[in-house]
Amino acid sequence: MDLIKTIEETQKRPGAQDFNVGDTVKVYFKIIEGKTERVQIYEGIVLCKKNAGARQTFTVRKISYGVGVERVFPYNSPRIVKVEIVRPGKVRRAKLYYLRDKIGKDAKVKTLVGAKVTEALNARNAAATAAAVAKEEAAKAAAAEAQN
Repeated sequence: MDLIKTIEETQKRPGAQDFNVGDTVKVYFKIIEGKTERVQIYEGIVLCKKNAGARQTFTVRKISYGVGVERVFPYNSPRIVKVEIVRPGKVRRAKLYYLRDKIGKDAKVKTLVGAKVTEALNARNAAATAAAVAKEEAAKAAAAEAQN
């Protein structure tokens, strides 16, 4: 059992950003199409977080052309470049599945406000950006070294 835990610890993504259920987030997800890579942004409300450790996932829901679309992201995926918090949400539930039945203004989540919240939000987003830049530079250095 201890062997499994040690393997899972190595699988965790360093610099993974912490966010909560109810937050509106932008997930920068790397899409690989043949030889090209691009970053796709998926913005929506975090409905739930499931599991723990290396197997942790989170579900993001957005409304696209009047249709609700949900996507499940692995929390420790190497394809996630960064997760940027747009608005922190104020909720009382751990799972927001009831939003699936809501339409229009009813599907909104209250926003946390205050100077401390804004300051913490800016600090989290800055840390996520710095981690993404460091990861990108490390990948470029590894690619340059592989070519030599």
